[in-house]
Amino acid sequence: MVNSALWYREFGAPEAVLRLENAPPAALTAGNVRVAMRLAPVNASDLIPLSGAYRHRVVPPAVAGYEGVGVVTETTPGAEHLLGRRVLPLRGEGTWQRVVSCPAALVVPVPDAITDLQAARAYINPLAALLMLDLYNPAGRRVLLTAAGSDCGRLLGQWALLRGAAEVAGICRSPAHADTLAACGITPVMQSERTRIDQLAAAADIVFDATGGALAQQLLEAMRPDGLFVCYGLLSGQPFTLQRRYPAVRWFHIRNCLADIGTAQWQALFGRIWPLLAQSRCGGARIYPLEEWRAALALYRQPGRQVKPVMDLQP
Repeated sequence: MVNSALWYREFGAPEAVLRLENAPPAALTAGNVRVAMRLAPVNASDLIPLSGAYRHRVVPPAVAGYEGVGVVTETTPGAEHLLGRRVLPLRGEGTWQRVVSCPAALVVPVPDAITDLQAARAYINPLAALLMLDLYNPAGRRVLLTAAGSDCGRLLGQWALLRGAAEVAGICRSPAHADTLAACGITPVMQSERTRIDQLAAAADIVFDATGGALAQQLLEAMRPDGLFVCYGLLSGQPFTLQRRYPAVRWFHIRNCLADIGTAQWQALFGRIWPLLAQSRCGGARIYPLEEWRAALALYRQPGRQVKPVMDLQP
């Protein structure tokens, strides 16, 4: 068996450091399963580590990718019940490869009603949205989102409404996202509408921010002191400056939550995610063969894109 995988052996721009390499997979070790991958998406969380931004915890060489869906083709003793199951092989090896080894206890079985495209994108953004809403209850509160056209932003808005948010508004950069947000029950506002954004920020009880930079600074300036600002990303690549008079600011990193989650709770979280995904509006996808990974990354970087690039990892 030969495995094809997108490795990076140094830090740098993803297009410069990623290489598609072919080699036999390592022998399966005790407690692990082997998964033949089907699909894996391209997320910001997949690309940022390649730049060296997390070099304190991510060390090359490594295979890129954090989520995806596949089928278990080989197990070690104690995990035979997973053989032939469609699963998410998470928190093991990088997923941008045709064959992934993963701890059997962390493999997440996928229900039959969930499509491969839904399953491939069921980890990073859905779990982040679920955990943030568990931490910061939106019931009866006015919620404002940045990067609302993103997968995570769209799910945050829809699930906040399901939990009883009084209203949800979403800031987006592309007019193409406005209709989609409105169909989700999220009031769209363009990032260029500075006065409207100030009004929404002044009325907001909770802001979920994925951009940082100048937009985050503007929101913090306009918010009430009793508001809550939750930062879960810096898509702008720029930080923001805190001042004493600002509202409470909290930082959310999914990895910090995972350290305290046991295997039973881990599986239970996905038991909650599956029915939510089944009733949610998610963005479309464009599928690329693994060999066309550069085209997938180019689509990811297109301003105002309305679809998620997903790599087909099947031979």
